[in-house]
Amino acid sequence: MSHSFTSLLTHITFSTESRRPCISPGLKPELFAYMGGIIHETGGKPILINGPADHVHVVAVLSATVALSDFMRVLKTNSSRWVHDSHSDQAGFGWQTGYGAFSVSESNRKSVIDYVAGQEAHHKRMSFQEEFLALLKKHELKYDERFIWE
Repeated sequence: MSHSFTSLLTHITFSTESRRPCISPGLKPELFAYMGGIIHETGGKPILINGPADHVHVVAVLSATVALSDFMRVLKTNSSRWVHDSHSDQAGFGWQTGYGAFSVSESNRKSVIDYVAGQEAHHKRMSFQEEFLALLKKHELKYDERFIWE
């Protein structure tokens, strides 16, 4: 796309299916590296991927040529398939259906990266559900809590 310029820095978060704590310390570095490779393959640039045992945060620059919904389908499907193919002890692994995706301005880049980097400490004080609701409120997104955790 000539003469088109984008800055699509995005903070994405989603949980494991039913928020089961199945991202073990041994799985985490391999899984996050694999997810970074998927982001590269879709034309994006991974900045940081981190999270505790029951969810993941992704900070990435997304490609302007791939719809967010398509990107998320590819990221979640391929990473889940990789876990099943390469870690036979993770037969029950899967991702939740939905996700949260939030645009990040360059002026907030460092604070979002610091936030994602500090996930282990952060979740000693707050659950994923509390964190996700706080993110939705911070970004002024409407939701119905009866359906948010399906």
